[in-house]
Amino acid sequence: MFNILNEMKMKLITRFLLGIAVLSGITVKAQNYVVLHADKAADTINKNIYGHFAEHLGHCIYGGFYVGDNNKKIPNKNGIRLDVIEALKKLKVPVLRWPGGCFADTYHWKDGIGPKDQRPSMLNIWWGNVKEDNSFGTNEFLNMCEVLGAEPYLSGNVGSGTPQELADWIKYTTHPANSSPMPELRAKYGRPNPWKVKYWGLGNEAWGCGGNMTAEYYANVYRQYATFMTDWNNSDGIYRIASGASDDDYHWTEVLMKELPPKMFNALGLHHYSVIDWSKKGSSNEFSESEYFTTMERALLMEELVTKHSAIMDKYDPKKTKALAVDEWGGWYDVMQGTNEGFLFQQNTMRDAMIAGATLNIFNNHCDRVKMANLAQIINVLQAVILTSEEKMIVTPTYHVMEMYNVHHDALMLPLTVVSSDYVLGGKKLPAVSASASKDKNGAVHISLVNIDAAKEQTITIQLGNIKAGSVTGRILQSSKLQNHNTFDKPDAVTPATFTNAKVTGQELKITLPAFSVVVLELK
Repeated sequence: MFNILNEMKMKLITRFLLGIAVLSGITVKAQNYVVLHADKAADTINKNIYGHFAEHLGHCIYGGFYVGDNNKKIPNKNGIRLDVIEALKKLKVPVLRWPGGCFADTYHWKDGIGPKDQRPSMLNIWWGNVKEDNSFGTNEFLNMCEVLGAEPYLSGNVGSGTPQELADWIKYTTHPANSSPMPELRAKYGRPNPWKVKYWGLGNEAWGCGGNMTAEYYANVYRQYATFMTDWNNSDGIYRIASGASDDDYHWTEVLMKELPPKMFNALGLHHYSVIDWSKKGSSNEFSESEYFTTMERALLMEELVTKHSAIMDKYDPKKTKALAVDEWGGWYDVMQGTNEGFLFQQNTMRDAMIAGATLNIFNNHCDRVKMANLAQIINVLQAVILTSEEKMIVTPTYHVMEMYNVHHDALMLPLTVVSSDYVLGGKKLPAVSASASKDKNGAVHISLVNIDAAKEQTITIQLGNIKAGSVTGRILQSSKLQNHNTFDKPDAVTPATFTNAKVTGQELKITLPAFSVVVLELK
């Protein structure tokens, strides 16, 4: 009932604001309003909403992060590329999910520890049927997370593993020195002290590549695995994430919320990709406006998915003690011509910047329930923030959006109301403008705005309410074509710039957003 009343209230506010626009004679082009409700701020934007995902897939790990201990051509430390580390530190990656993905439910962690020349190889059946030598394993990943300053999120093998295997992995990574055989094995392989590993996933896509299970069956399997991860009171402080729903499978969420004991889980996952058609996904860098529009339809569907899955969770968890973790999201297209179909390598254009900006606004605005999200994937796969080719490395438009938005990390979310003009194409329409806002620990207010319209700029009036703004500065990501992207020959073709087209007058801020652009403002 509360949700229904709240929705009715928002509709009334929207009609009221539209009425003001009409009475004021404002043209359709300028009918964009954002109203900040700073007095109603209560929830913090968890920095883990800006998390990432690294799977043993294509050149994400091998050739992306890891180039080998003996590589003399590419600067590295212990096989990890130094340029990648430097770029990701600037991004402030808060959490990194590994080793999958579908790969996780075929991965046996003990094959990836110990002397590298003694580790058995394996066949990556999901992604290209390539042979891997297991030279990048648990120690390499967790040591890398320490260098990055990112918290690791390990996905346990529930599909083809055992409860004992998962329990041993937890002991190997987190238990004190000399407390049991697993920490002794860790010390033998060069790491006496434990790592800090809080986040653990129990399988991946259990409804699909993780076992093709029903929700009811997975709920029982989950309970079995979760039982052996820690003691009854979870004195280890493990944060357990259940394999969640695909897209609009609300039955999956309902069953897990009903069947999983509250003491045995902390979050439910959710996966949603912005894909035009699974049988014909389209080119990542040569696409029409119609294809762009459809991609944005899929991206903006995240609002509905988060809202409806959250409503189900609210029934069983009205105090919001359990989180929604959107641990796979992003754009998915056909692979670049001439590349391995199983490696999922695609370009990253201004279209992807639009997906990132709009989606992160959704997550920010739902931070009462969404506590983690993981963009798929971090390097060379799907909507990557970094692309590499031998010794060359570039960052993508998506990278720039996530770097611009990192001002929202752990900041107080400021609720807002958005009234947007429509982006119209072929008789269909989408809201052109999306926004989110926050206030950081130093009192600075940040507002992130996205205009997805492929042709029209949008003039926006922002009502600041009780926020006092003596100055406003900003940054913008824009380009001349939606298809524009960075390349190894032109690595800075798309890069942020200073934004000056915003003016504060009293408690009102006016701004004009160019077509398909992302802007982040700072008010002090």
